[in-house]
Amino acid sequence: MSELFIQRPITTTLIMAGIVLFGFIGYRALPVSDLPNVDYPTIQVTAELPGGSPETMASSVATPLERQFSTIAGLNTVSSTSTLGNTQIRFGPSAAAGNAEPADFKEGKSG
Repeated sequence: MSELFIQRPITTTLIMAGIVLFGFIGYRALPVSDLPNVDYPTIQVTAELPGGSPETMASSVATPLERQFSTIAGLNTVSSTSTLGNTQIRFGPSAAAGNAEPADFKEGKSG
């Protein structure tokens, strides 16, 4: 097989140029995003109080939990939802949701 390429150097050069050309075209066609979509870690806390009204859940359950969790460095409340007998609190990285660096979340830096 190698004899064919040795005997025909022009063909070998053209084949090599074709491979390089197709590689360059393929490389240019690859999609590249400046800022890729990243899902940052969140923590969801669910608390139940059977028969508790949404107002009771918000004032007696969600607010104290939010206050306690807010003392953890690097966490901010993203959302809090209270329904009949149930409250859900979501926490995320300290900078604006979706704009924090993962290292900030791991190291507990505030934004």
